[in-house]
Amino acid sequence: MNRMIVANLVHRPVRSLISIIAIALEVTLILVIVGFSLGMLNDSKQRQAGIGADVIVQPPGSSFLTGISGAPVSVKVADILRKLPHVTAVTPVIWQLTTTGNVEVIYGIDLPSFQALSGPFRFLEGGPFHGPYDVLVDDVYAQSHSVHVGQSIDVLNHPFRVVGVVEHGKGARKFVPMATLQDLIGAVGKASVFYVKLDDPQNADTVVNEVHQVPGMEKFAVRSMREYLSMMTESKVPGLSTFIAVVIGVAVTIGFIVIFQAMYAAVMERTREIGILKSLGASKIYIVNVVLRETALLAIIGIVLGIGISFAATEALIKRLPTLTVMINAHWIIRATLIALGGALVGALYPAFRAARKDPIDALAYE
Repeated sequence: MNRMIVANLVHRPVRSLISIIAIALEVTLILVIVGFSLGMLNDSKQRQAGIGADVIVQPPGSSFLTGISGAPVSVKVADILRKLPHVTAVTPVIWQLTTTGNVEVIYGIDLPSFQALSGPFRFLEGGPFHGPYDVLVDDVYAQSHSVHVGQSIDVLNHPFRVVGVVEHGKGARKFVPMATLQDLIGAVGKASVFYVKLDDPQNADTVVNEVHQVPGMEKFAVRSMREYLSMMTESKVPGLSTFIAVVIGVAVTIGFIVIFQAMYAAVMERTREIGILKSLGASKIYIVNVVLRETALLAIIGIVLGIGISFAATEALIKRLPTLTVMINAHWIIRATLIALGGALVGALYPAFRAARKDPIDALAYE
């Protein structure tokens, strides 16, 4: 049977190749788009953790996604937080989302308080801010854009001078003075978020309750960093699960239609062959098995090809845009494999059962 299955596929190389490519594209679509989404989310999560805060405080109604909520609250909230028990350092930060050239979040920071909480930046080139229109960039951005100290780059459509290249992992890829960013976005004296460092991370829940007891801060979004990072998952990011489901649905539809069409046409073309098999005693289950095994072989070849294309596409994306993160893990490789294989077999079911129902006398007389 195996030799017959391989011979059938080789006998129709163009149709077999189209089916393989369709399944490969299905797998690639799932792995690359899902990997891009989860990779960016995981990268943001790691950089938030790298700041080193124990509690994060945001104004009421703020999204936990960086850069979404603007800068609506006074920086004087930092002075209130510094007076609370167990608090050792507080730094206000402005998150400013920009889509110019690339989707990224610019951090407006008060450098002394940011370094007091997070630890000193590790400068690979240059040093701290000297003027209002200075910018620090991390090494990933500097390498990908061939940026060095002394050069000028555009930030929010304004020229900034690069004064330092720092090691990546502390929130953003670009840092500008808070006062400058406040002026640029029309939020003088305002901040987006407050990072809080404690004497002991175990006191995070206590401090969260204390913040909510401060008059006027009852409705602030206050979370331990552990809780905040736990929210940065596929299921808790608004719309991400739906987006992934749509991507999978489109990919499965492509694979299903192509396999259905290919196997249906193959069954119609092999009427006499099926009649000969049935006249020799082949059962309906045997005929169904032949069609499904052909489909499974096409699917497996397409899946392997799709996984290879996904890794190649990922490498190409990272070389082209090093600041992007694409995460293809074993969990999603297995899921994409099962989805593609299942969709292909479902697409072949009707052609398989139609072949099994053919009358051997009619099939042998078919011209």
